[in-house]
Amino acid sequence: MRILLICLCFTLLYGCGSETSPTQESTELNTPSTLTDNTSVSPTTGSSITLVDLLNAQSDDFKARYPFRNPRQTLEFIGIEPGMTVVEALPGGGWYSKLLLKLLGTQGHLIGVNYATDMWPRFAFVDDKFMATINSWSTDWPEGAQAWRDQNSAPVSAFVYGDMPLDTQGTADAVLLIRALHNLARFEDGNYLTQAIQDSFDILKPGGIVGVVQHQAAETAPDQWADGSSGYLKQSFVVSRMEAAGFQFVGASDINKNPKDQPSTDDIVWRLPPSLSTSKEDPALMAEMLAIGESNRMTLKFIKPTS
Repeated sequence: MRILLICLCFTLLYGCGSETSPTQESTELNTPSTLTDNTSVSPTTGSSITLVDLLNAQSDDFKARYPFRNPRQTLEFIGIEPGMTVVEALPGGGWYSKLLLKLLGTQGHLIGVNYATDMWPRFAFVDDKFMATINSWSTDWPEGAQAWRDQNSAPVSAFVYGDMPLDTQGTADAVLLIRALHNLARFEDGNYLTQAIQDSFDILKPGGIVGVVQHQAAETAPDQWADGSSGYLKQSFVVSRMEAAGFQFVGASDINKNPKDQPSTDDIVWRLPPSLSTSKEDPALMAEMLAIGESNRMTLKFIKPTS
């Protein structure tokens, strides 16, 4: 019950659960014939399935998010491969985790990481009951993730920002910061963004990569609005903060762009699906939000220098 409560709250906070837009149809990937039968376990990576086959095997509800999340293109752009040790920030209900566990295989490792425990009371919805679940998240989340694993899946562990186990330093191949930075930036007066980026740098091997997918504000937007409190950040802000921590910017992709999302300074990202937080009682406004779709997102890649 405690694990279910955590996943539900993450779904509400990040808009990353399994809720789907009623206007979206499921999308089947075109699977190359050379990949469809590749189900033997690799002796070097321990993975028993390709990314394409894995995506095609998901439920229709899961696939309904593909047009907005573009998981194949996103993971390929970032460079996620079987056998890697991957750190996933704010895994919540496991939308990406369920894919990564099987993609990484038995020779890989998935590490979930959550906000620092003392950041959570800054959210208005957090009460003592919720904090009790947060205090044990590092053990509860891996326990709940066992339901997403099979005999060919990666092992899973977890920690919280600011409390990274010493034995994990320099062990990861990749860090995924998928819609994870806005609240860290919003509460940067507590150095939460700084700590998260530093932990990402420290846990990576030299040459390790960071993939960022983040709700994107226009560069012309006021800084006060694009501070994460409305869900949006500027690409220039993200790049500057990552470079200041020692990362090298590799490049950006338009994979997750949505030009229909043109927020004003009165808007929040959660007005859009799947949250639809401002239109639940207004069918006409909801229809407008559904027509826009999910947010416009930057997709960035960084690398930890080798020397």
